[in-house]
Amino acid sequence: MSLRALRTLIAIAQHGSFARAADSVHLTQSAVSLHIKSLEEAFNASLFDRSRRLPVLTHAGHLAVERAREIVALYDSIASDIGPDNELRGRLKIGAIHTALANTLPLALATLAAEHPHLRINVASGMSAELATRVEAGELDAAITTEPVKPHPYGLVSTTLYAEGFWIIAPSSSAGLDFRQLLQELPFIRFDRRAWAGRTIDRELRRMRIRVHTSMELDSQEAIIQMVSSGLGVAVIPLSSRNVEQLKHLEVQPFGSPQKTRCVVLLEQEERPLGRLAAALVEAVKKHAPRNHQ
Repeated sequence: MSLRALRTLIAIAQHGSFARAADSVHLTQSAVSLHIKSLEEAFNASLFDRSRRLPVLTHAGHLAVERAREIVALYDSIASDIGPDNELRGRLKIGAIHTALANTLPLALATLAAEHPHLRINVASGMSAELATRVEAGELDAAITTEPVKPHPYGLVSTTLYAEGFWIIAPSSSAGLDFRQLLQELPFIRFDRRAWAGRTIDRELRRMRIRVHTSMELDSQEAIIQMVSSGLGVAVIPLSSRNVEQLKHLEVQPFGSPQKTRCVVLLEQEERPLGRLAAALVEAVKKHAPRNHQ
């Protein structure tokens, strides 16, 4: 049994087939099959039900994947634990929502690169719900997302980084209208309801009994701002204080009474296998977060 075989098993569970797993771990399909055969011989158990067209994990297979993730995560954390003095080493695979990528995260990563030159951080973007699933699956070590909204993956813990308010943004020509008039009379550019932020906005609209006329549903904050700036409608989006200051060309009003806010958090698995690395990331992000929203 080898770590590489355990990584192969995790990849099959994540991608749903031997072929896609082979691509992700840069092996041939025959090599992937040999890895699984070696694991089944070592564990004296069948890990997959091969009577179906696609491989399906057996009960033993599910247990093996769970333990494999723990073992691989512990191994990957060794480099960060034995680095000289306070220097961090190793690799951290993180995901981040678009607002973090466009604001706080670049400064935080620059700080970490300067302080820990042997630390390697890989970054992927996505919506909170998608990133949480990838953390649960072990594809990402951690993710900067909004605070989890049910339903969300089991077995994750979060550390609060900073908070953002939800704001109504509308063309400047609509100045003078109150928030109900803005939302009910103008075409509504909706934040994608697959995103946790979108679900939060949708729930608050229902609570306030405001009926909107949806003209678009987008998953990009930047695209929504551009649509509103072009006079195509009104939207509700989460904004940092820096973002609000940059939108002086628009009509901007707080959303909700009191104003609705969201926490931006770092999501990890409960075992927190990369504790020191994740803690350093949390510290760096908080250092560069908007001061009046921490």
